[in-house]
Amino acid sequence: MTILFEPLRRDTRPLLPLLGDGATAVSTPDELAEHLTRNPGELLVVCGPGTNLTESCDLAANLRLTNPATGTILLRHKVDAETLTTAMRAGIREVVLAEDPGAVQDAAARSLALSAQLAGTSVALAAAASAAEEAEGAQVITVFAAKGGTGKTMVSTNLAVALAAGGTRRVCLIDLDLAFGDVAITLQQVPEKSMADAVVMAERLDVTGMRALLTPYAPGIETLLAPPGPTDGEHVSRALVAHVIKVARTMFDYVVIDTPPYVNDQVLAALDASHRYVLVATPDIPALKNLRVTLDMFDLLSYPKDRRFVVLNRADAKVGLTPADIEASLRVPISAHIPSSRDIPVSVNQGVPILAANPGHPASRAIRELALNHLGGVPEPVAEVRSRFRIARRPQAVVS
Repeated sequence: MTILFEPLRRDTRPLLPLLGDGATAVSTPDELAEHLTRNPGELLVVCGPGTNLTESCDLAANLRLTNPATGTILLRHKVDAETLTTAMRAGIREVVLAEDPGAVQDAAARSLALSAQLAGTSVALAAAASAAEEAEGAQVITVFAAKGGTGKTMVSTNLAVALAAGGTRRVCLIDLDLAFGDVAITLQQVPEKSMADAVVMAERLDVTGMRALLTPYAPGIETLLAPPGPTDGEHVSRALVAHVIKVARTMFDYVVIDTPPYVNDQVLAALDASHRYVLVATPDIPALKNLRVTLDMFDLLSYPKDRRFVVLNRADAKVGLTPADIEASLRVPISAHIPSSRDIPVSVNQGVPILAANPGHPASRAIRELALNHLGGVPEPVAEVRSRFRIARRPQAVVS
């Protein structure tokens, strides 16, 4: 159920019907507190445009501690940068214009969906993570960014190279961006088989079936690619993703998962199965805001803080934000600083990750050190690593 907290009756009347059947309106903080006490399972509080900003932020901050599954949305007649920043710091999930009914409904639906996931999984996550860590099999590393264009796939593909260590370790790189995955084009591979082909096998998928889905790339590295069409992966379920990861863990030393720039059921399956989380951002306010929201979500999901590693891509960009400023804003350390370089898009267009094309490049060193220091202890690459990688099958494929 949803609670609308709005002191002004004139705002309550048009807003309440937008929040669905069973939504309840309260007009004072005391009424809200009493209602939440009687109904601790409520999943969403919508603070109307007539509420005090400080009061709404205090409410959200308190709910994060007392009932992490309950989301808070703030409605305003005008949204400015200061309000948005203050709200996000307090843990408010979204700030929406009250005069936009569609946006209000969409924000409420997104928050309720996330809360339902949190309510259903948060209790068991700590035990599940511990069991996954102790079980034999590959270490699962999920690479995530809540904003597109941060270089997440570049980081994923190069991490696979670093972890494979010239073929001395076995790595499975899974592209979980089922609609618009870029691993295939980044590595110049043709997706003859993809995650969509696992649907017909479902829970019957075994090692033999898994091998049929994989595309070899280089010594020690095989990929499970995203479907070629944006709708081909619609029937890939959360349970199937979990099962694919489970089977892959029996076959490899590491499973690296590239994800879309949003959280859905399939991504949650990967996050739940992961031992390490690599969170990628660039030094711009939208990317950093989304990363801060991601970290807050991880707190709600009880993903261990010591297993999250923030990667700042294009870290040396002259945009008025220093790494120290960014760390202070995020309140977490940055584990890897990847510098800007035109060599990186060139390597992408050639289908050869920068770490393989130029192991001594500053970006290569940053990614290798991330793997060495945080992701399982990876030795320096052998001298012949570059020659072992396939050169692009098609000349100068352009990646936008």
